[in-house]
Parts: sequence; structure tokens; C-alpha cells
Amino acid sequence: MLIQRPYLMRAFYDWIVDSECTPHVIVDATKPNVEVPEQFVENGKIVLNISPRSVLAFSLDDNALSFNARFSGQPMQVYVPLYAIEGIYARENGAGTIFPEEPGYEAVEVLESDKQQDESKATSKKPTLTVVK
Repeated sequence: MLIQRPYLMRAFYDWIVDSECTPHVIVDATKPNVEVPEQFVENGKIVLNISPRSVLAFSLDDNALSFNARFSGQPMQVYVPLYAIEGIYARENGAGTIFPEEPGYEAVEVLESDKQQDESKATSKKPTLTVVK
């Protein structure tokens, strides 16, 4: 079976917006490739308002959620892989869902984490000069 989260995420987002409520997502900011404002992360989590009135350039596909928003007046591009989204709910009444763990995401997270570590190792090497005679 395919991973459920992209389908459930789109369905709940549409349902919440169509119900004239404000969708919020709970994000595990410790997961690889999550780009959120770090100053608002608490205990490794952040709750993001993804209302159409609050964000620009909103995109929700099978792999990630991304948008532009202002945090304390500062513009920021937010990028959240779907494996880092733990749930979605309506601010007004709490209606929504917490997503179950999906084995299909475990492999993706390991690959992304390994890729991120390889990139940080490659960028941490300082250039050196060698005298050649």
C-alpha cells in the first residue's frame, strides 16, 4: 500500500479550510530537512498556521509542505517533509488528526539523515594548500 499521509493531509487541510476554520500542523522540527524558524521550536516541536490568509506560495505535494510566511515580521521560506508532520487540526475546535507512524517513512528518514550528514561532512572540510615543487 502507498503511504497514507499525503492523502490524509490534503483531505484534512481541504476539510478544515472548507469549514472556514484555521488549519494548524504539528511538526517534529528534529527530523532531517525541516526548515522552520528555530526560535519558535519548543521541545523539538513547532505548530504552524497554514491558513490561506497566513501564507504565500503554499504548496502541498506527496513529499512536502512548503510556503512563505512572516515570523515576528521576518519573511521566511518554510519547508517541511511530510514525514515530519505529526498532525493537522483546526485551531477553533481542535478537529483533525494525529498521523500514525508509517514504516514507509522510516527508510526515507534514514536516507535523508545520511544524506544530510554526508553534506555536513563535505562542507566542514577546510580547504588546504599544498606546495608542489
